Amino acid sequence: MIRNMTRRIKRIAPLQAGKMFGVLYACMGLIFLPFFALAGFAGAFAQSQQAQNAGGLPAGIVAAIMFGFGIFMPVFYGVFGFIFGVISAAIYNLIAGWIGGIEVDVE
Repeated sequence: MIRNMTRRIKRIAPLQAGKMFGVLYACMGLIFLPFFALAGFAGAFAQSQQAQNAGGLPAGIVAAIMFGFGIFMPVFYGVFGFIFGVISAAIYNLIAGWIGGIEVDVE
C-alpha cells in the first residue's frame, strides 16, 4: 500500500541553489548561442550593405563583436544565475520562516 505524505520545504541551502541556477542558466546560454550568432551574422550582413553607402564599421568587425558577445553569454548567464540563485534562496528561507515554506506530496 502506497500512501502520499505531505512534506514541507523549510530551507534551501543558498550556495547549493546558486550552483544549480548557475549551471542551469549557463546551459540555457549555450542553447541560445546559435541564435545570437545567427542574428549577429545577419546584422553584420545588413550593416555591410548599408556601410557601403554610408561609411560605417566594416562587417567583419561587427560580426566578430556579435560572435564574441555570443560566446560570452553563457558565462554571463552562469554568473548571474549563481548570484540570483543565492539571493533567491536566502529570500525564500526568510519568508519560509514566517509562513512555513512550500508543501509537496511525496510517495
